[in-house]
Amino acid sequence: MEIRQIQPDDLSSLGGLYEAAFPAEELWPLVSELHAGAFDKASLVATEHGEIIAHVCFTLAHVPHDSRRVALLGPLAVAPGQQRQGVGSSIDRAGLEEMRAAGVARVLALGDPAYYGRFGFRPENAVETPCPIPTEWAEAWQSLALEETGAPPRGRLDVPAPWLDPALWAP
Repeated sequence: MEIRQIQPDDLSSLGGLYEAAFPAEELWPLVSELHAGAFDKASLVATEHGEIIAHVCFTLAHVPHDSRRVALLGPLAVAPGQQRQGVGSSIDRAGLEEMRAAGVARVLALGDPAYYGRFGFRPENAVETPCPIPTEWAEAWQSLALEETGAPPRGRLDVPAPWLDPALWAP
């Protein structure tokens, strides 16, 4: 398996990957918008035998009145036949290392606490989601400090427009 930066030619394969990985969710439009716009992001793919088997995106964001760089992890998609084989963990770790190297202080994610907890993510109380989330999802809003620089940021996460669709933050 190879993990690398996404290339323009890779985008045509991502729609099918997201449809297969998330048949009940509409994540491809978000991914497509993030790549069509001039948004600051890191986008990685994992390939095997030349085929894309996973993708992850980290969108740079900020918390008002805080100068530290933060990023929002997601979405992450792994081909169904490759799930539970370490592919998602590998591409996540590569992305987190890239964020660390880019000077990002904190990465936030809305996802399964059991999965993201393996990387050190913990429930996030100080940074609010850009759109409301259900109360029962409170534990799913998490963050990982990549560098310790005092108290965590406080406030509502400011994200690019594609992330402001309330449907992305609700069941």
